[in-house]
Amino acid sequence: MEFKHKSVLLAETIEGLRVKPDGIYVDGTLGGAGHALEVCKKLSAKGRLIGIDQDQDAIIAASERLAAYGDRATIIRSNYCYMAKELEARGICKVQGILLDLGVSSYQLDQEERGFTYRADAPLDMRMDQRQIQTAADIVNGYEEKELYRIIRDYGEDKFARNIARQIVLARQKAPVTTTGELTGIIRRAIPMKMQAQGGHPAKRTFQAIRIELNRELDVLRDSLDGMIDLLDEGGRICVITFHSLEDRIVKTIFRKNENPCTCPPEFPMCVCGKRSRGRVITRKPILPGQEEMEENPRSKSAKLRIFEKSES
Repeated sequence: MEFKHKSVLLAETIEGLRVKPDGIYVDGTLGGAGHALEVCKKLSAKGRLIGIDQDQDAIIAASERLAAYGDRATIIRSNYCYMAKELEARGICKVQGILLDLGVSSYQLDQEERGFTYRADAPLDMRMDQRQIQTAADIVNGYEEKELYRIIRDYGEDKFARNIARQIVLARQKAPVTTTGELTGIIRRAIPMKMQAQGGHPAKRTFQAIRIELNRELDVLRDSLDGMIDLLDEGGRICVITFHSLEDRIVKTIFRKNENPCTCPPEFPMCVCGKRSRGRVITRKPILPGQEEMEENPRSKSAKLRIFEKSES
């Protein structure tokens, strides 16, 4: 299957990066290289694009798409949490821009055997990095009920989390839950029929929760953003596209703390903690897709773009 993924907020993100022809830019979630390709188009022979992704299918697709740019495009199979290490290994200590397009790609959703979608019956997988040993099935069949409840409540924000967790445990006592179809059926039985027609597919939130837990998506994001700001050169920017409130809240909070890290009590007449601002938040409110984009690409509806600019002078 061809790696197809329609890049969300493409023009807005490229504009937000303010690409300099001779600069070095990192796409930490390369995917099919939609955003990366537009960055490469703006680079001179001295410029460079570093693309990182943990999905082997994405690496193959991006390599083909960016082949015309030769040495200007370096593609690395890794997790963006190792960005600083990967750049250091290539003699790079500062960059002019970083991009993250978070969440699951259209390709991963559409490729049923990857197990990300609740709209087909396929193995319970959900690994973004196929080299990883643990799968979604290991979580569904191995976590205690209280842990399943926690992740569905916290990462899926599902008000029926307790009953869903209970029904999963009851089902697996009879036989292991091994497919997306089986899990979807369990979730449907756990949610009252009158509620299933509200707020989209009844399995959406639980699938999101399991995927986030399996791939450590929120932990990786929370632990990586400060380090990415460290990598930015003066005036460099980081653009982050999120697709649900949990991601967006992390990005918003960390950007604001980097803009105003002062921990002094508000009644103090002046700052004495010594913590200095590392830059400014460009997007006081997130940039959202326009009506035309949402109509052309329904998956863009929940997208939010936030931008931070490094400035420590």
